[in-house]
Amino acid sequence: MLRQHYALNNQNRIVRLEMRFRYFLLTNQRLDLLENQLSFGQLSALRFASDEELVALTERTLKENLSPNEIKKSIKEWQPDHMRV
Repeated sequence: MLRQHYALNNQNRIVRLEMRFRYFLLTNQRLDLLENQLSFGQLSALRFASDEELVALTERTLKENLSPNEIKKSIKEWQPDHMRV
């Protein structure tokens, strides 16, 4: 059980790093400055957005405090994650 807990925490850290990197590549700005305004659920839902949608949807999430489900419903071009355990 403890090993699974460590694995999930590690995956969550990787998701955060992945999103920081993608956001920086798209905007040349650091996401970690905005990250404290997003829950992990919101951040993990945003990762399914395409690069074309990510920045606008992130801004909308910050303005409207969208729930993870609302974020997922707003995504038009879904980017699945087949590697998540």
